[in-house]
Amino acid sequence: MTAPDNTYDVIVVGAGISGLSAAKLLKESGLNPLVLEARDRVGGRTYTVQNKETKYVDLGGAYVGPTQNRIFRLAKEYGVETYKVNERENLVHHINGKTHVFKGPFPPMWNPLAVMDFNNLFRKMDEMGQEIPREAPWRAPHAEEWDKMTMEELFKKICWTRTARRFATLFVNVNVTSEPHEVSALWFLWYVKQCGGIMRIFSTTNGGQERKFVGGANQISECMARELGQQVKLQSPVCSIDQTGVLVAVETLDKQTYMGKYVIVATPPVLNLKMHFSPELPPLRNQLVTRVPMGSVIKCMMYYKENFWRKMGYCGTMVIEDEGAPIGITLDDTKPDGSVPAIMGFILARKCRKLSDLSKEERLKKICEIYAKVLGSEKALHPVHYEEKNWCEEQYSGGCYTAYYPPGILTQYGRVLREPVDRLYFAGTETATEWSGYMEGAVQAGERAAREILHAMGKIPRSEIWQGEPESLDVPALPFDVSFWETNLPSVGGFLKFMGFTAFISVATAAGLVAYQKGFLNRS
Repeated sequence: MTAPDNTYDVIVVGAGISGLSAAKLLKESGLNPLVLEARDRVGGRTYTVQNKETKYVDLGGAYVGPTQNRIFRLAKEYGVETYKVNERENLVHHINGKTHVFKGPFPPMWNPLAVMDFNNLFRKMDEMGQEIPREAPWRAPHAEEWDKMTMEELFKKICWTRTARRFATLFVNVNVTSEPHEVSALWFLWYVKQCGGIMRIFSTTNGGQERKFVGGANQISECMARELGQQVKLQSPVCSIDQTGVLVAVETLDKQTYMGKYVIVATPPVLNLKMHFSPELPPLRNQLVTRVPMGSVIKCMMYYKENFWRKMGYCGTMVIEDEGAPIGITLDDTKPDGSVPAIMGFILARKCRKLSDLSKEERLKKICEIYAKVLGSEKALHPVHYEEKNWCEEQYSGGCYTAYYPPGILTQYGRVLREPVDRLYFAGTETATEWSGYMEGAVQAGERAAREILHAMGKIPRSEIWQGEPESLDVPALPFDVSFWETNLPSVGGFLKFMGFTAFISVATAAGLVAYQKGFLNRS
């Protein structure tokens, strides 16, 4: 017989930002939640490490920006301040063995055809995204067609130049830590759309990477966990969820059983496979969780004695298009007061899988070598400290940043992603409809799942389950300036058609003139 002390209104599985957001809202609504976390810490895919070399370092989710209003609301509530990622000096683009400086979110292209191609690709992606409903991408007018197609196939259809296709590959790598041939075009276009579009998702200034939290991202989870107190239990991996009784029985690996009226599972979908469900999950839910893998990334933090790149006129952002380079993109990770100079770099997707076999020291050496080459400075070869986190080895994440959808999965299985199963509800950033894959999406998903239960209990009307969020007054979203040429520049195909038609008219006119002069045409 389970003791009354082990009975709760809602049991939340997972103490990441999503699960804790759900439990926080439920407690504020007068309920008695319990959060069960498999790890020995809270925070999930956010992970702040503190030591004397770094002061603090975010080895997991870290970046926030305009329109991510829920996470800013939580930060403000707990007095956690943000600071802007440095982008004052020049950004660097390394391609074909050469380094070029630039300003703005995207590196410039020098070939006029590549400029047209690049501009048309991103314009087309945003246009396609406008057709896709945030809450139900499988209902888009071209859902089945786009879902059967990979992003690699879409790039081949849209792009004429190798330059644009190569950067497009990096764009997918950076945003979803997977390869263009692995992901559904429908899913990726939806992902970009629900983050606010191409400019918002990729930009640092005024975009998703604009800011970080002073003291680290984990503070948000730690503050929520402190509020919940004894209602958060660590080192409690859930192995069984049984809904056959009057109450739902949740059992952990150490044979503890907790009883609840409802359960929220706030983990990546694939981690459902570590749990036994009674009764079995419905067919589509059961198959969904086997079909949405996690992305692959190693987050690498290189520390130096001095901020030599800023002295050279570089801000610390590097976009590296070099197949032999371990790192695809970097950002400055120096503390806001200028101390602890550091560069953050991502080893992404195929490169992550390839370099996972190397030792930490071997990866460090390769990273230093590419930084020295890109920045043109021997100082990059002499770091004073190095931190890294390979998220592929995390058994309670399975990877990072987020789960991705291979071709054909979203239209067949997507509709059950958030669908409750009796008294079982689903949260986690993957179930969000705004900034899914980010901390913001985790908050939205957790609070939505909590309100679904509040509605099921008759405490709120259905209309209150989905709630918008007022814009953060501290971090307002600014519009992006779109130039005349960005709007009206033709595609390469359109340009070539125009040139072909113009050439045809020119040749026809010349031929007609010659024929007229020779008397082959009637002059009357």
